[in-house]
Amino acid sequence: MSTPNPTAAILVIGDEILSGRTRDENMYHLAGVLTAHGIDLREVRIVPDDQAAIVGAVNVLRRAYDHVFTSGGIGPTHDDITADAIGAAFGVPVVVDPEADRRVRAFSEVRGMSYNSDQQRMARVPQGATLIDNPISAAPGFTLENVHVMAGVPVIFRVMVESILPALAQGRPVVSGEYRIWRPEGDIAHDLRGLAAKYDDLALGSYPSMQDGRGGTTIVVRGTDPQRVETAVAELRTVFPPE
Repeated sequence: MSTPNPTAAILVIGDEILSGRTRDENMYHLAGVLTAHGIDLREVRIVPDDQAAIVGAVNVLRRAYDHVFTSGGIGPTHDDITADAIGAAFGVPVVVDPEADRRVRAFSEVRGMSYNSDQQRMARVPQGATLIDNPISAAPGFTLENVHVMAGVPVIFRVMVESILPALAQGRPVVSGEYRIWRPEGDIAHDLRGLAAKYDDLALGSYPSMQDGRGGTTIVVRGTDPQRVETAVAELRTVFPPE
């Protein structure tokens, strides 16, 4: 029996996401990267810039999944409270990390910026955390046990994910195939249910689609065995011949 893939969740933090002011890109990016790496993204949560909400979500997710990735709230302003929330979730103090302090200070000095207490907020991490590199703006993210805390800015989030991914245990990458049937879901539901039971080791998703004014259903088959996925798609073609 094959070992199940590691599991993960992402916690997106920020009032701007919930208000619709900012469109989240990080969940979409992470889902694709983890799928290719063989880590199953099982849950997505979005919470406001509220410490109690962050603490509650982190504590639920870190106990339910192998990895929790967070996005947002690690900057220098008053509403950047993720580090404090993670510290509270784990019951550890938040401290200025010497190496993080050195990186942020050097980044500021090279650019002729003053290094003040606001800048230093970006060097604060929960005690015991390890740093996640940020080659773009120096202010690091951090990992504490199975929680990986990263910036909300998409370009920085991506490089942080890239830097920690090699150290994470890899499962079997999920592959997919699809087949479009030019019939409504109600017409194919019975036969599709039988195929889903036959290929219960795969995920068969049914999605209404429209093309050139013509309605139909797209069936997406997902699994970790490419040959098995290919076989299932081939049987879909047999059960639902092209029209």
